[in-house]
Amino acid sequence: MTVYDFAVIGAGMAGASLAAELAESASVLLLEAEDAPGYHATGRSAAFWEECYGGPDIVPLTLASGPYLAEHGFLNRRGALYVAREGELPALDAFMASFADTGVTIERLGRESLERRLPRVRAPWRAAAWEPACADIDVAALHAHYLALGRSRGVRTELRSEITRLERTDGVWRIGTAGGQSHRAACIVNAAGAWADRVAGLAGAHPIGIAPLRRTVVQLRTEPAPPADMPLVLDVKGRFYFKPDAGRLWLSPQDEVPSEPCDAAPEELAVAEAIACLEEVVDWRIEAVERRWAGLRSFAPDRRPVYGFDPQVEGFAWFAGQGGFGIQTAPAAARLGAQLLLGKARDEMTKSLDAALYAPSRFT
Repeated sequence: MTVYDFAVIGAGMAGASLAAELAESASVLLLEAEDAPGYHATGRSAAFWEECYGGPDIVPLTLASGPYLAEHGFLNRRGALYVAREGELPALDAFMASFADTGVTIERLGRESLERRLPRVRAPWRAAAWEPACADIDVAALHAHYLALGRSRGVRTELRSEITRLERTDGVWRIGTAGGQSHRAACIVNAAGAWADRVAGLAGAHPIGIAPLRRTVVQLRTEPAPPADMPLVLDVKGRFYFKPDAGRLWLSPQDEVPSEPCDAAPEELAVAEAIACLEEVVDWRIEAVERRWAGLRSFAPDRRPVYGFDPQVEGFAWFAGQGGFGIQTAPAAARLGAQLLLGKARDEMTKSLDAALYAPSRFT
């Protein structure tokens, strides 16, 4: 039986991108529990690259990923507005101050500039932080890019391979699946998203406390229809975001509801809360709720991702806890993760990243 250098568990954006980067220098097996890669969080992303998203500790990964995403044609410039009401202007100022030294491009707008960018915005909304670099991401194309790159470098992908057993003997992991398959690898990489702590438990590693949180999104038909070039609009207090998509509006209440790892489904209360938020912001008529869906965004306790070898279990590594920013940071995260696991030097993309911020050892 082949002994792979790495077995990556999970073929969403995290696992697919890391497998492709590892495969340039190593043999890689990519294991996915579902019938198709990217079924869960990757396939349900709201699909934007936004410099402030995730907070100041995530900015370096986002900025480092931007050139790769742009060069390969995965970005379409949109711009973003963080909006604030009269009583929330101090919160807006504090938000902008938190990104002052991060390299993010951001400027403060008053009511007149806000009205030009957001049609029929209601009177209570007085100001905004404008982020011109924000862009839509073609998530499906980016995921397909990494899967194809991995194939070209020899990655073997096995679907319907839910992990049921991990045992290490003489420096080799023996991997058992629900379908009765058996594989072997020198190193296990845990890129299992919402299931990351469960996979860690199978390997005898201490769970980090990676928590899946449900996020709801709805697609609305409105009158007027949102302009195609309208920015992504986010509440500075984190209560909603919305953006246009093919003549419709994608809207989320930015909910974070604790959940067991599962095939997440939206709840009607979250849909109603999202619509109520929208009606407070713009004078538009909602004609129909056309679609609704939910996904799980998985966070470590400090809301930073976890990249690198486990400090206690030999041959076990983490690539998880990427929350809602895993898509927009995928290129730099995967490159950094591969360099850490392969013992390679940093390159132009990753030289500015502080790997200690994301190391699993910070939880021991």
